[in-house]
Amino acid sequence: MNAAPRLNDEVCKGSEVGPRNSWAAGKARLLLPVVVVCLATFLAPMRIFGGAVEQAAGDDNTGNSSVAPVITAKPDQVIVAGGRGSTEIQWNTGNGSMGFVFVTTKDGKPVLFATGAKGRRVVPWIRADKYVFELYSDDQRRTLLATVTVSGTTESKGSPRAVLLQERARWLLVEALIAIVYIAVYLSSKGTLRTTFPTEPTTSPRPLHVGRNLLLGVAAFVCLDGVIFHTGLYVSILAPDSYAGRLAVITRAEKQRPPLGLKEVLVLGDSRMAEGFSTAVADELGSAAGFKFVTLAEPASTANTWYYMLREVDPTAQRYWAIVVPYGIGYEPTSAESLRISMAAPLLRYGDCFTFASAFQQWSGRFRAVTACILRGSAYQSDVADFLEHPIARIENVQREAAMVHARSVYKGRDYDMVGTSYDATTGQMTFPPRLTEAQREAIRKSLLQPSQSEMQYSLRLQRDWIPRILNRYSKSATTIVLTPVPRGPFAELPAFSVAQRAPFPEVTRQRTVFSLPEQTFDFLEKPDYYFDAFHLNAKGRQRFTERLVNDLVARLAAADSHASYP
Repeated sequence: MNAAPRLNDEVCKGSEVGPRNSWAAGKARLLLPVVVVCLATFLAPMRIFGGAVEQAAGDDNTGNSSVAPVITAKPDQVIVAGGRGSTEIQWNTGNGSMGFVFVTTKDGKPVLFATGAKGRRVVPWIRADKYVFELYSDDQRRTLLATVTVSGTTESKGSPRAVLLQERARWLLVEALIAIVYIAVYLSSKGTLRTTFPTEPTTSPRPLHVGRNLLLGVAAFVCLDGVIFHTGLYVSILAPDSYAGRLAVITRAEKQRPPLGLKEVLVLGDSRMAEGFSTAVADELGSAAGFKFVTLAEPASTANTWYYMLREVDPTAQRYWAIVVPYGIGYEPTSAESLRISMAAPLLRYGDCFTFASAFQQWSGRFRAVTACILRGSAYQSDVADFLEHPIARIENVQREAAMVHARSVYKGRDYDMVGTSYDATTGQMTFPPRLTEAQREAIRKSLLQPSQSEMQYSLRLQRDWIPRILNRYSKSATTIVLTPVPRGPFAELPAFSVAQRAPFPEVTRQRTVFSLPEQTFDFLEKPDYYFDAFHLNAKGRQRFTERLVNDLVARLAAADSHASYP
């Protein structure tokens, strides 16, 4: 969208030199058809997008005045990454009467999902399957009001319009590159001009320097991508509920947060730390000793992502009193490589291409990682398509970023446990207590998907490669790095329990500003009472984990003499 004005500016600059050079004036006249074609290429899709916006607005107006019952899923085509995906179910009976939403899986029985005249609920347990959500006027399912089907897939299929927009976006990039290269070659060529097409002279007394001009054209295209995607221009409108958007929002908020004059402790981690660590509980326990806790723990993040997050929020490596880095058993599916590239994209720079790419197992992932560092737009294809399809909804979501950050700070955890749940590792069968809803049971089933040994080893390799990078970054800083284990899970039959959870970098823990909590610190939490699925602590476990972690940290940090000269 920004490319057309920039091309037009370049053409205008060429035409201003025209009075001084007659050959340039002739070329500028002949470039007019090319400019028209380029503008048409970029503006034609905008008419389509504009029509989509008007249609969406019309649909909203119709929905406000309609009394017809409705149930929708956004999205109804869910991309399953890392074994799970999520969608949002919205329903409205239309007349204020009570509604009953049931969900049915393939070869399953209808289970009550939600009740109410209207409402919305996030479904975080979508797997590669089909789910039918039905809205009834009674709990006996006698009167069906509306229905919607949600499909989970491991491939990024999306809606037909989204697919169309993605294809159009790819072609726009190709056409823009061709147009820029053509203009670069044409404006820098020398020789007799033709006044009709083909615009290039059939003979030229001087060389055209085609190779040089092609390189200049490619460089111009990279610069255009840099202006849009590397400057933060597009990052500011990333979908805040996407992996990349959430990472951009929390790092931006932390970077802009003013210092509080306290001993600030930053906690990193993936979903296990996001669910397990409470800043509210930590601040209450640590305030007497002058500590303030902040967290950048984010689901699906990995050790290499934490490194780039620290570089973004703490460029001088002097901001924090201490940084908590978790380690332990996890797994990183190869199918999630695209997700991890997109997630880290807001933090990457041109110089990161080879280092960032080294974190991926497959050559295809490494190639996409290098491309994402240089041509950042390649990492945002799905997000750009979604923005062009629903621009108004995107703007509204971006305006709710502050509310999302606040929701993170007041989150208290899941309020149910797994007591009474049994798991047979041989058959994979589970027995649930009657009090668990079908949604809760499905979340537990999904969390018990068995990772391969290679996926678990890959997770450990990421930690071995990237946590030392974090330690080396702070090796000359007064900041203390705290390595902490995480609870492995509620069942001894899980694969994580059969693997030793030892810190894989003992040599760096001998540094004066680095220490590691004992591996058995949180063994007391490894029981169903403290979990809501096979990996994540519930509200009660969150409380106990935070209390133990903070008490140990405060005791160790208060006794350490490494911060005697801390500014």
